[in-house]
Amino acid sequence: MKQDLVKRGSKKGLPYDKDSQLHQKIESLYKRLENTYGEVEIKRRANKIQVADLLDSRKVEDRMLALHRLIKKDMTLERLPEEDLPAALERLEEMVVEDCARREIEAALQQRIQERVEERYNEYLREIEVQILKEANNTPENAQTLKKYAQLEKLERKRLNCSVLDLLRPSSLEDIVGQEQAVCALIAKLNTPYPQHILLYGPPGVGKTTCARLALEMVRGKDGNPFTDDAPFIEVDGSTLRWDPREATNPLLGSVHDPIYQGARRDLAEQGIPEPKLGLVSDAHGGILFIDEIGEMDLTLQNKLLKVLEDKRVHFDSAYYDPSDERIPRYIKQIFEQGVPADFILIGATSRSREEINPAFRSRCMEVFFQPLSPEQIREIARKSAAKLGIDIEDEVPRLISEYTSDGRGANKLLVDAFGMAINQKRRRAQRFVVSGTHIREAVQNSRLVPQQNQLARDTSEIGKIFGLGACGFQGSVLELEAVVFPAEKKGQGSIRFNDTAGSMTRDSVFNAASVLRKETGERLHNYDLHINIVGGGRVDGPSAGTAIYLATLSAIQDRPVRQDVAVTGELSIQGRIRAVGAINEKILAARQAGMRTLLIPKENIKDIPCGFTGLNIVGIENINEAYHHVFAS
Repeated sequence: MKQDLVKRGSKKGLPYDKDSQLHQKIESLYKRLENTYGEVEIKRRANKIQVADLLDSRKVEDRMLALHRLIKKDMTLERLPEEDLPAALERLEEMVVEDCARREIEAALQQRIQERVEERYNEYLREIEVQILKEANNTPENAQTLKKYAQLEKLERKRLNCSVLDLLRPSSLEDIVGQEQAVCALIAKLNTPYPQHILLYGPPGVGKTTCARLALEMVRGKDGNPFTDDAPFIEVDGSTLRWDPREATNPLLGSVHDPIYQGARRDLAEQGIPEPKLGLVSDAHGGILFIDEIGEMDLTLQNKLLKVLEDKRVHFDSAYYDPSDERIPRYIKQIFEQGVPADFILIGATSRSREEINPAFRSRCMEVFFQPLSPEQIREIARKSAAKLGIDIEDEVPRLISEYTSDGRGANKLLVDAFGMAINQKRRRAQRFVVSGTHIREAVQNSRLVPQQNQLARDTSEIGKIFGLGACGFQGSVLELEAVVFPAEKKGQGSIRFNDTAGSMTRDSVFNAASVLRKETGERLHNYDLHINIVGGGRVDGPSAGTAIYLATLSAIQDRPVRQDVAVTGELSIQGRIRAVGAINEKILAARQAGMRTLLIPKENIKDIPCGFTGLNIVGIENINEAYHHVFAS
């Protein structure tokens, strides 16, 4: 320290006096200020308050005054307080210590402030990063979610094979067998400037859904119809659509997710804004909405769908919607105030009869009927499916398949089942497999299938037995009716017994037959005990068995044999006239499958015979007596 003092004093050539000890303390205080504030800062401050000369003075008083000014930062200070130099120096030391301590406290506080600012700044940066990630991706990813996503991707890559029914499904309208007339009618109703809503009737498995989908592909983008290239085809099963009385959910028409309990979008729910969810009718806008099994829909839902068909819009309502609320987005305002467009063509398919379909739907829709498949068509489907599967089949395979199924889907299932047996019975794998009749029979036994229609016709004649025709679910059937009579124990007190399982209208046909019998022959059924039986106990809910019941009864009473290769259908009036009946196509097909040679139908139904139909002698009759020479053997 002494050397430092000598150096400082030597700059001016001033020797230090006897108060060198005080000079040393002053120099020590000065060094402490330099360590606290920095040498550059002290020199800058000394020059600013003009104490540089006082610091280099040889007088203790001048140097102490300079330190006072440096500490106080006051250049107006002229002299030291009135006290002796050691006391003044001690007071100066206290001031330097105080200033250094305050400086250290301020530095520590500033450090803590700086750390807190940096901490808050880092948190702010992290929040911005999270917000950016949320904006870039609605669901923030983490290690766990990415792992589950990888597992899902792994599952997607693992496939057994495509569904064989999807593989065998027709890929073009030319692949659809036996529905040429229905396909033409369907396309004619779509490929027009004014396409109409359509109802498709027919048994399951004949191609109603496939025809609707392929028909849109054919007319989409063509001149003369409103369907654009991107016209949607929305498909839904009507049996899965149910009306929710709370209106909390409605996948068909759409619904409103209220913010309180239905879970609207978070940002909307927090503001109490209801969120409309569009339904399938809006998705089908500009295209086709196909509803399979439309007859199974809830009646209330059907009526609401009719309203949409009329308005071509869907309207939404909610108790939480406030039109004066400026926070509601514009698209939600427009949905509640104007609704959502729903201009589409409805195609509904059903396996029910037309009488079971809502009359309001029928009045708004054109109707197309799909025919049941004949055995020849089933055989053709079996051959086409075998070609798609790349397998060989024996000649009897299509015939066997046609005996045990009456629809295309059933034929494919039976063929695929037999194909699986052929694969497992082959000892070594071959390029092509051969499905034999044995494989079909094994598949039939495993599935407990029964023949769809036996060969009932015979070249014989029997008394009191005749073949009638019925239809149920677009499937025709041949009914064996038999009658037997005995003289009543007491004349005029005979009884009539009929199947308990038969329909009420069929029972009425028995009484009609009794009246006609009395009118034609004078016989009274009350003089006989009559028993009429439908073999197999089939339910015949309709009047079409009236003619067959009368002829069987007449044969039994008069002992007149009936030809067993003739079938009859028609409603019998009490005046002996033959009235028209329904499902004539299905009945004709059933008669041909049963091997009948002649079919008697009401003359009014002659116009309903399919075009180009061959293989069966069909005779139209107007009165019951016209049937005698066709039915009775002699």
